[in-house]
Amino acid sequence: MKVLILHSEIDPCAAADEQDVLVQAEAVTRALRSLGHEAQTLPFSLDLAGLADRLKRSACDLVFNLVETAGGQGRLIHLAPSLLDFLGIPYTGAGTEATFLSSNKLAAKRFLRARRLRTPDWVSLTESTVRDPFPAGSRFIVKSVWEHASVGLEERSVVAPRSLAALREEIRGRLADLGGAAYAERYVEGREFNLSVLAGIRGPEVLPPAEIDFVGYGDERLRIVGYRAKWDEKAFEYHHTPRRFDFGQQDRALLRSLKRTALRCWDLFGLRGYARVDYRVDAGGSAWILEINSNPCLSPDSGFTAATLRAGLPFEEVVSRIIGDTLGTA
Repeated sequence: MKVLILHSEIDPCAAADEQDVLVQAEAVTRALRSLGHEAQTLPFSLDLAGLADRLKRSACDLVFNLVETAGGQGRLIHLAPSLLDFLGIPYTGAGTEATFLSSNKLAAKRFLRARRLRTPDWVSLTESTVRDPFPAGSRFIVKSVWEHASVGLEERSVVAPRSLAALREEIRGRLADLGGAAYAERYVEGREFNLSVLAGIRGPEVLPPAEIDFVGYGDERLRIVGYRAKWDEKAFEYHHTPRRFDFGQQDRALLRSLKRTALRCWDLFGLRGYARVDYRVDAGGSAWILEINSNPCLSPDSGFTAATLRAGLPFEEVVSRIIGDTLGTA
């Protein structure tokens, strides 16, 4: 089978989080060739007419969609599946609607809340699910609506304003660093979990749950997985936030609940191929959904890949399952 790997167009001077898609493309290329497929790569361009012509001329049987941004903007991520739908070319991962819904974090939170799934309260420049004035000690974390990979997320992202107006000023002050669209989410103090889901013959399979272990974090340091934890190899956070997969008897009920919710998110959002659901669990044991990652990172050091390795799955099998879910053969 001839597979075209479509990925974000990356500037040579781009930051590490953007360059990572090239690492993913290389890993997927190797896996596809190992599986006996013909594989080549193509960067996604905002010259949609020209790109459409190149896609048609490639005569590919399938596109492996690794597009994370278009024109350097996360808000345009849905253009890739939209164009492929228009051209009638099958592609891996989430469809256009699921990609848009999961990538717009505010839309995803509204969708979750409407279906009675727990997600932290939020405030944007135009809406709020929080009563004003805030209770004393309320903390919020200011995030990008569209950008992923913890872009713009750091300790100073956690704020403690006393009013809705003050919080909205905090949001306005961070717009430039957060892709032009931002919101604030009630900060949940507690544990952080990632649950990866992979398509299989019997349907979606939840891979071994992972918890972020905040090693050496004193009371003075906030337990968040920010940009430095993911991308700055010289940072304290990068070396002190490993994943752990081993849990005691006391966590069994919690993990069962997280797995059930992850599968429900898969169904409700109409996900396909692979996905990851991120949670915070508060001191009372309540789990709060932070984000739905419809096409999570597939680089060798990613959280999703770590979960597949923990499950004993070679990367070639992971790629084969993702393709199979598109073609109906997973």
